[in-house]
Amino acid sequence: MEPKELPGGGEPPEPGGDPDSATDLVPGPRGFVPQKEIVYNKLLPYAERLDDESDLLLAQIKGNLGRAVQLQELWPGGLFWTRKLSTYIRLYGRKFSKEDHVLFIKLLYELVSIPKLEISMMQGFARLLINLLKKKELLSRDDLELPWRPLYDMVERILYSKTEHLGLNWFPNSVENVLKTLVKNCRPYFPEDATAEMLEEWRPLMCPFDVTMQKAITYFEIFLPTSLPPELHHKGFKLWFDELIGLWVSVQNLPQWEGQLVNLFARLATDNIGYIDWDPYVPKIFTRILRSLNLPVGSNQVLVPRFLTNAYDIGHAVVWITAMMGGPSKLVQKHLTGLFNSIASFYHPSNNGRWLNKLMKLLQRLPNSVVRRLHRERYKKASWLTPVPESHKLTDQDVTDFVQCIIQPVLLAMFSKTGSLEAAQALQNLALMRPELVIPPVLERTYPALETLTEPHQLTATLSCVIGVARSLVSGGKWFPEGPTHMLPLLMRALPGVDPNDFSKCMITFQFIATFSTLVPLVDCSSVLQERNDLTEVEKELCSATAEFEDFVLQFMDRCFGLIESSTLEQTREETETEKMTHLESLVELGLSSTFSTILTQCSNEIFKVALQKVFNFAVSNIFETRVAGRMVADMCRAAVKCCPVESLKIFVPHCCSVITQLTMNDDVLNDEELDKELLWNLQLLSEITRVDGKKLLPYKEELVKILQRTLHLTCKQGYTLSCNLLHHLLRSTTLIYPTEYCSVPGGFNKPPSEYFPIKDWGKPGDLWNLGIQWHVPSHEEITFAYYLLDSFLQPELNKLQLYANGELEMSRDDVQQRLTIVHNCLIGSGNLLPPLKGEQITHLVPSMVSLEETKLYTGLDYDLSKENHRETIARVIRKLLHHILDNSEDDTKSLFLIIKIIGDLLQFQGSHKHEFDSRWKSFNLVKKSMENRLQGKKQHIRALLIDRVMLQHELRTLTVEGCEYKKIHQDMIRDLLRLCTSSYGQVRNKAQQTFFTALGTYTFCCRDIIPLVLEFLRPDRQDVTQQQFKGALYCLLGNHSGVCLANLHDWDCIVQTWPAIVSSGLSKAMSLEKPSIVRLFDDLAEKIHRQYETIGLDFTVPQACVAIGVLIQQSKYPSANQPLLSSEEIQLGIKRQQEKNAEALQNYENLVHTLLDCVDQRNLPWKFEHIGIGFLSLLLRDDRVLPLRAIKFFVQSLNHDAIVVRKMAISAVAGILKQLKRTHKKLSICPYEISSTCKPSFIFAGDRPDNQWMHYDSKNIPRTKSEWESSCFVEKTHWGYYTWPQNMVVYAPTEEQPKLGRNREDMTEAEQIIFDHFSNPKFVEQLINFLSLEDRKGKDKFNPRRFCLFKGVFRNFDDAFLPVLKPHLERLVSDSHESTQRCVAEIIAGLIRGSKHWTFEKVERLWELLCPLLRTALGNITVETYNDWGTCIATSCESRDPRKLHWLFELLLESPLSGEGGSFVDACRLYVLQGGLAQQEWRVPELLHRLLKYLEPKLTQVYKNVRERIGSVLTYIFMIDVSLPNTAPTKSPRVSEFTSRILEKLKPLMDVDEEIQNHVMEENGVGEEDERTQGIKLLKTILKWLMASAGRSFSTAVTEQLQLLPLFFKIAPVENDNSYDELKRDAKLCLSLMSQGLLYPHQVPLVLQVLKQTARSSSWHARYTVLTYLQTMVFYNLFTFLNNEEAVKDIRWLVISLLEDEQLEVREMAATTLSGLLQCSFLAMDSPMQIHFEQLCKTKLPKKRKRDPGTVGDTIPSAELVNRHAGVLGIGACILSSPYDVPTWMPQLLMNLSAHLNDPQPIEMTVKKTLSNFRRTHHDNWQEHKQQFTDDQLLVLTDLLVSPCYYA
Repeated sequence: MEPKELPGGGEPPEPGGDPDSATDLVPGPRGFVPQKEIVYNKLLPYAERLDDESDLLLAQIKGNLGRAVQLQELWPGGLFWTRKLSTYIRLYGRKFSKEDHVLFIKLLYELVSIPKLEISMMQGFARLLINLLKKKELLSRDDLELPWRPLYDMVERILYSKTEHLGLNWFPNSVENVLKTLVKNCRPYFPEDATAEMLEEWRPLMCPFDVTMQKAITYFEIFLPTSLPPELHHKGFKLWFDELIGLWVSVQNLPQWEGQLVNLFARLATDNIGYIDWDPYVPKIFTRILRSLNLPVGSNQVLVPRFLTNAYDIGHAVVWITAMMGGPSKLVQKHLTGLFNSIASFYHPSNNGRWLNKLMKLLQRLPNSVVRRLHRERYKKASWLTPVPESHKLTDQDVTDFVQCIIQPVLLAMFSKTGSLEAAQALQNLALMRPELVIPPVLERTYPALETLTEPHQLTATLSCVIGVARSLVSGGKWFPEGPTHMLPLLMRALPGVDPNDFSKCMITFQFIATFSTLVPLVDCSSVLQERNDLTEVEKELCSATAEFEDFVLQFMDRCFGLIESSTLEQTREETETEKMTHLESLVELGLSSTFSTILTQCSNEIFKVALQKVFNFAVSNIFETRVAGRMVADMCRAAVKCCPVESLKIFVPHCCSVITQLTMNDDVLNDEELDKELLWNLQLLSEITRVDGKKLLPYKEELVKILQRTLHLTCKQGYTLSCNLLHHLLRSTTLIYPTEYCSVPGGFNKPPSEYFPIKDWGKPGDLWNLGIQWHVPSHEEITFAYYLLDSFLQPELNKLQLYANGELEMSRDDVQQRLTIVHNCLIGSGNLLPPLKGEQITHLVPSMVSLEETKLYTGLDYDLSKENHRETIARVIRKLLHHILDNSEDDTKSLFLIIKIIGDLLQFQGSHKHEFDSRWKSFNLVKKSMENRLQGKKQHIRALLIDRVMLQHELRTLTVEGCEYKKIHQDMIRDLLRLCTSSYGQVRNKAQQTFFTALGTYTFCCRDIIPLVLEFLRPDRQDVTQQQFKGALYCLLGNHSGVCLANLHDWDCIVQTWPAIVSSGLSKAMSLEKPSIVRLFDDLAEKIHRQYETIGLDFTVPQACVAIGVLIQQSKYPSANQPLLSSEEIQLGIKRQQEKNAEALQNYENLVHTLLDCVDQRNLPWKFEHIGIGFLSLLLRDDRVLPLRAIKFFVQSLNHDAIVVRKMAISAVAGILKQLKRTHKKLSICPYEISSTCKPSFIFAGDRPDNQWMHYDSKNIPRTKSEWESSCFVEKTHWGYYTWPQNMVVYAPTEEQPKLGRNREDMTEAEQIIFDHFSNPKFVEQLINFLSLEDRKGKDKFNPRRFCLFKGVFRNFDDAFLPVLKPHLERLVSDSHESTQRCVAEIIAGLIRGSKHWTFEKVERLWELLCPLLRTALGNITVETYNDWGTCIATSCESRDPRKLHWLFELLLESPLSGEGGSFVDACRLYVLQGGLAQQEWRVPELLHRLLKYLEPKLTQVYKNVRERIGSVLTYIFMIDVSLPNTAPTKSPRVSEFTSRILEKLKPLMDVDEEIQNHVMEENGVGEEDERTQGIKLLKTILKWLMASAGRSFSTAVTEQLQLLPLFFKIAPVENDNSYDELKRDAKLCLSLMSQGLLYPHQVPLVLQVLKQTARSSSWHARYTVLTYLQTMVFYNLFTFLNNEEAVKDIRWLVISLLEDEQLEVREMAATTLSGLLQCSFLAMDSPMQIHFEQLCKTKLPKKRKRDPGTVGDTIPSAELVNRHAGVLGIGACILSSPYDVPTWMPQLLMNLSAHLNDPQPIEMTVKKTLSNFRRTHHDNWQEHKQQFTDDQLLVLTDLLVSPCYYA
């Protein structure tokens, strides 16, 4: 069983710290200093008993855990006691000595790293270990050191498992996160030399073209320790920092691992603030983070898909930024401001897109992260972790700058489309730092929102943000003393939000009012003004304001009464007879009652009395229906009574009692079916107001008992239910432990103002050390009263039910239900009082040599054992009654529902329900988050919240009541539940199953007892099982989504029973495949078993290291385990038992396999069950044990089964079996430097070096003879040697030392013989091939890696034994061009090539003699459907193989890829196949790449589009190896620069021409030689394809080379978006879009700008236009790289402003758009020289108009003056449009200047109109606010402009 998850899915209640712990360091009388206790335990009413209890429990855990490990008993003993340790931590925190802490960690570390450990145990141990290591400040590096290798081995074995894909290992999905978290928590304790060892281990994997690169970086990211102390930095990050940051800086195209490097740097920065100088990297870091947001720029942008998938995780980027802030240079803050300036406009609510979530996350995480850093620097207790040096701590100025740069975007985000949650969280954190900067603007938006009626969204958004900053607002503090004065106005204005017509507004208003009332005592302090004269101005203002509190409370109540009256729809309620409120109503009810009770809790006595009177009058003067309105009013009354029980009960109880007594005077009422409304309402009211402090109820007990006697036996169901509630509440109030008040100040506010000044307590946190909780602990009188109630009301009912069950008394069904309702209410009312059920334990379920005893926790009550235990009586009577009903009247389902509830509560209930606790835990966490002060930490919560947390701790203890011992009585009840689970009524089954699952999860090992009983219903030989029972039993096996799944417990004993039973149930009489529900159940069962199955262990040996620690744990003192040490006999017995357990597991495994085979072989078994059975069998393949022979035979035969499902399972299974049978190959260590006779380089130098030269493919030295072959040293894995050589370089030993090939049948094992016999049988093979060449799903089939694994295994294990049988089939298949036959032959050939890895030279040579002709034929017959499969086939064949072994293949592929035979399509396909093979070989085949390039270059002018695209793709792979990474040698493979210079030569004819380049090439090969120009155009098309293909794939972009082609592209790219353009233009445009998004290195910036400036002078206006669009994207995507270079900024400014004066209108307009964009992202600043320049241009005089001839059209070339004037107008327009969402100070004047040009000639007039209409559009939303910026005269002009006829022109 998995350990039960924690409540609310959150973390366990984290242990609290003790601020005064310095005084506690002296060991107390208990002899040890606890590491860290949960402080809330000290506040429980029974705190003094907990020390003894925890000592006892800890001693038990230590004794038994030590004992279990020494006896080698991992299960059940070891698991049982580690789980107890988890529970202990949940209840008491880390309440053990440091020595014990270290021992526990060491023991679990040893346990987790046992290599053969079953995976579910490993996860259990790992989770506990994570919990023990989590608080790293408790143990320093001196206390604990953990080795890193065991973890590495484990991660390698599990996350990079070699056998998982073959189905030999089944790991759960959660294992990856568990392992990574475990490594993360062990990291701080790795030894100091670990870093060097890790680098040595993983550097050899760093080959950027290989998947191993990803693996290496992942390992670095999760393993490298970054928290070493400064004196060890030279052994830590300094060993790798320059190397990895160099790699990161130089990679341009965002490979997958780049994000992981960022995660590593972020962690490094956080752990070493102040020890690393990040300044040189800051512009690069910010540029990349900005790129990673994937924001849309420019008009028609094409995104590279990998930019989306591989983008950085914002969370890590934020952590990195935060850690770099501060310090002397302030560079990061400057860039952060730049970042937010550049993206601010994206936050405006009118923008939306897939990028928005990232932006919101950035806003939400960044303030949070800064607050955490401030907390660490200023408030956190110092620990062994490296502190931040003073020089780099954040100063107050740093914080202010940060808040100022982020506040604008946050205020915009308040109204975002995604909701205001992120903004509210950001504001909460920002207000903790700088309330004076944050709260005023939020309030400015809130006040108008409270007034508006038309925009409800504005109200909910602003209110939720004000709730976030509430605490900072109310506490004021030195930064923002006037904060509190806003509170009353806000509260009063929020009241109208309590509105019955708008649900969301209503809820947020309730939350708003509740938040503020929790923080502030609602006390009228106006009288203080007369008494004291030492008040500050703000305090005086507050005092006079508090006089309004009373008014506020009364107005709020009136609003609530209005809400209630509007929801009282008498007529509809009565007609619909809905028992329940709707979901919305119940939420409103909750909001109303909690808000009202908060307000009353915080009121002074005077206000309370007025409110009480008011609510009493409302309740008494009306009669409410009991379902909705009644519940709300009763809730309000209950809230009032809870606050001041004495006064309130005095008025309520007598009133209700007298009304009820009067109305029930007449006995006829008792039998009425429908009761009087007034009677029901008063009963409801009375039952709610008794939910108060029990002691205050005692004076009224006689009256209340009288009422109960009158009303419990009413006939009307509504009536007696309310009366039962009253009984339930009376019992609960008197017997439970709970706090009685939640006031924000201990002791309440009822002191005279002279002694106590409430205003000082506004927003004050509770003080954990003087909480002064008032507990209700049941007194002797209360308990006596409770027992009196039980005796008077429960006993008689039980007696009657007993008689009925014995058949001695007749009773109507309604009667039975009524009596059961009373019993149930008594039970849940007094659960706390009644001791758990007694009885003998059921012990034989699991054998163990360790005691598995449960612990008892004290929960505040000593059970009175002298009294009769009503729980046992109820249990006895109810079981009898249940059997009576089931035998006589099974259709009385309502009674059965009640009985199921009672049984559930008898088993579980000790005073609180698990699900209620979970939801309270969740809501506690939500409230805590919304109100917490992360800056100061140290549990600075509101007092009410702290009290709530202590109460939750008490409930956690009651729920952990260790009632998990499985006793006889539990067994009986669970069996009763099982009977109900298989009842004939669906609803009964459903309810019973839920209770059944909960019970199964509670009692230890009870599943083993129940499984056989459930399986009884599935037995095929039983005749008496009904279909309902059958279904019920299946549901019981299936389990619910969260609990136990009986069908799949990770335990041999259980699945040996359940799996065969499920398969055989197919023969049961009750099974019918006609019923869809049953079919679905079996599908779900099979699916769940497949989903949840994890490989179960066969080997439970415990290594010696664990045993040694076990001894230490058992011997450790304080508290010492009082158990004798083990004798050697016991230890011997333990080892013997453990060996028996291993043998038994193995026996079980084999039995299960045989039983399943028997089941599947049964005659008449429906096919569905056969498939389920085979599915189960396939789960049983393992990597540590070969499958039994019978199963191997079964699977091999199933390869030719009729059903395709079975064939698929068999293919996977046989591939797995072949892996199990693989013989190990011997390996040797070699020294690469000796082979290459070079010496070892002193520093890291990657790439083609002399010492890895010998691994390259070299056609001069290819092994073509046996002797050459055997003397060659083959290295199969492609990545070895590229970066560095591994410490121990291993290669395979020579052939003669390897397992024997070409064996006879006699030399084989039995398992191998089975496979050998089948595959040598021509009939079998023929049928197999026929099946494999069938179509499965038309058009969906792909090359199938599973089938490839099957064939690879066959040829690996049996070398060429089966080739003779297969050869004719291969020849036949190759020549058949059908899709499925080609696919089949491709799979076999790939398997052959890869399987021949260890064959001898002769065999390999013969193989290629066979394969070469086959491949030639195949490549000749290639078709659209099959070229993908052949590509995959060749790529798979070449993967991880030494290229020198495959020379036949490469030579064959390179013969002539573009022969022209078979047309352009076949050429493209051949290139595709070739590319697949060469790409796998990466850097080891430079010679082949050169040959291919040389071959392709003359063919680049290909005519056919598909061939061009393919060539483009192939070129990408040819140049992939030419990377500009740091410490990398220049490559031996082809280089881009040389290639480009050759291409440019050929493109010269196009470069020199100025006219438009048209695509005038016929798409056929015309006869004769074309001119150079046409050739050039064809070449250009191919080059474009290449550039587009490499944009997303290569690591670095060859910018310098591409720049030379840019002018050409600018000339060609079209301006308009028109798809009818030819391919050349479309490609050019796309290519420019991709290139402009590229990442530039700083030294490339001047080069790019030079090309752009040159093109801006071009004669083609298309080119000038395109320069601008290119510029927009390029600048944004490299923003900080440009900003860092002042020259570049000047150049760009000059470029844009000069293009504003271009003679072509389109260019001018584009320049204006570009300028506005650059201003908007703050790349350029709007300064006065610019403004003056535009104003000068505007004043250009226009020449007088000449009279024209009516015939001529206006002159086409505009005059220079007009152009200049237009440029000025455009410039001003650009400035105006650059701030679309606000009105800066310069804007009104510019608008006035603009308006002067309204009547200028076109195109100026048009520009002015466009600008004005855009201004109007963007500023319309907040016009009220923006109006303030203009003077009245300006407004007149503006209004005139915007509404003048010109606007509609």
